[in-house]
Amino acid sequence: MRYAAVGDSFSEGMGDELPDGTPRGWTDLVAAGLAGTADEPVEYANFAIRGRLLQPIVDDQVETALALSPPPTLMTLNGGGNDMMRPGSDMPQLVGLLDRAIKRVTEAGVRLVVISGADPGDRLPFGGMIRRRGELLTTATIELVERYGAQLVDVFHDVEIRRAPYWSADRLHLNANGHRRVAGLVLTALGRPGTAHVVDPGPAESRRVLAEAKYYREHVLPWVTRRLRGQSSGDRRSPKYVDWTPISPA
Repeated sequence: MRYAAVGDSFSEGMGDELPDGTPRGWTDLVAAGLAGTADEPVEYANFAIRGRLLQPIVDDQVETALALSPPPTLMTLNGGGNDMMRPGSDMPQLVGLLDRAIKRVTEAGVRLVVISGADPGDRLPFGGMIRRRGELLTTATIELVERYGAQLVDVFHDVEIRRAPYWSADRLHLNANGHRRVAGLVLTALGRPGTAHVVDPGPAESRRVLAEAKYYREHVLPWVTRRLRGQSSGDRRSPKYVDWTPISPA
């Protein structure tokens, strides 16, 4: 089995960092889970980079993954979240890009699992707008995977993962608990035994004035500054695994 992941920060693993600062995330957990249940060796590549828009994911990452030798037998794809956060996001264009990517991968004979990102709308500024766009993109993705014989893991509509204990301090990226839950959802969809991770409720999320001021200062303002400068959090970052890497069982 050769598993390749493409996408943005969600598939890179941002929010689930190892002690050395390296992002792990649900894709690494899925690779390890596959290795633990497969009767054959598992190799893994991951081309996802934080901040990437959907077009470079489709144009660059998908094509690079398909060009691996030997080619992948399984690919996971996510994208569009960064596009939806930008003013004037062109939803028909995003649907068209997904259409092209899903058709390309399935016609190449690769098993494709599309992952819809978790819904961050409850906590983000302009969260309602992001939720509406995410709903449109997820609905369109359901139609596309049915058309081309691919598979969807619909994390966007997973109500459990919308709870605060699954999210990082920036309220945009999942934390270790969130990535662990997504990994469980994906492995279940792939027919592997197990259940998705669930955490205890824990203390209520603080939304007091001082906490909100700190959040805007530490997370929203830097994001706005990068947008004004035309920068991305993924600038000068390289993919985690650009060639097949043998994976040991979890």
